[in-house]
Amino acid sequence: MVWGEESSGGFSLVEHPIPPRTLAAPIHRHSREDEYSYVLEGRLGALLGNEVVYAEPGDLAFKPRDQWHTFWNAGDAECRILEIISPATFEHYFEEFPSDPAERPAHAAAYGLEVDMDRVPGLCEEHGLRFPAVGDVSACYPSAGRGASTQNSLPSGSARTTHGSSPVCPISARVAPRASNRSTCAS
Repeated sequence: MVWGEESSGGFSLVEHPIPPRTLAAPIHRHSREDEYSYVLEGRLGALLGNEVVYAEPGDLAFKPRDQWHTFWNAGDAECRILEIISPATFEHYFEEFPSDPAERPAHAAAYGLEVDMDRVPGLCEEHGLRFPAVGDVSACYPSAGRGASTQNSLPSGSARTTHGSSPVCPISARVAPRASNRSTCAS
């Protein structure tokens, strides 16, 4: 919705539509960005460090850099959030996500992303969630010595979400066309 180039690198804004009872991302942390999730509709669950919180429409969940976190749809209807990412650049993670699994660890490392796959199955079981990635999702991110699982613990037949024609592992994001394709208001 807002690219970093439009905010002089200060922030980006993406929309994450999350299907019911779905984990949107594995447990992860960013070394460069803070994230703010504003709930538009539905009920968001989030693991922030070791604390589980819930957010309703109009609520804001803060996920600071270097904090292990994840988020999910904690309801039975679609959840939509606006994700403010500051500073900008992580929005390109979704746009540039490689289709070749062999390229994914380097892609994640280039964005300063670490993932803890070992806790994902327990989190899904505890909160009644599904994790919608296909194949060996541990190949999506480097483990950074955290012992990421190398086996697929996902249900067979789960659907991969996409952004445009590129697979996104494992969440999807909606990012608006570049500013040159949109009208803006001048004061």
